[in-house]
Amino acid sequence: MSNDHLKLDKQLCFPLYAASNLLVKVYRPLLEPLGLTYSQYLVMLVLWERDSVSVGDLGHCLYLDSGTLTPLLKRMENSGFINRQRDPNDERRVLVSLTTKGLEIKELAVNIPNKLSEQLNISDIGKLRGEIQSLVQLLVKAI
Repeated sequence: MSNDHLKLDKQLCFPLYAASNLLVKVYRPLLEPLGLTYSQYLVMLVLWERDSVSVGDLGHCLYLDSGTLTPLLKRMENSGFINRQRDPNDERRVLVSLTTKGLEIKELAVNIPNKLSEQLNISDIGKLRGEIQSLVQLLVKAI
């Protein structure tokens, strides 16, 4: 019996892992002027869509657990991008909202998707995103 199926280049996980790591590296110089890491950028994308979101809902959107998200949000709060406060209607929930600084950097971030698309020179980024989103949904079902 051959172990070909155990070779790294035969795995689905590895090209996804490598692409993710490399994509974060491509984003880094685009995000540095904003003072954001890639993970913080993802949080900001959610918050720019909504006025306020609970930590639980944010984790659901980003597929992150609260143990990963909480230290990230603390750093963002210390940097002045977000506020965290207990929900007055439910003390168990923590709500995350943008500060003025967090709102202001949206204008600086507006060109990031275009810059990324130009840099990668992918003709149909929407199609690629759709295929990857389909894979994400399959993986969510598998968990």
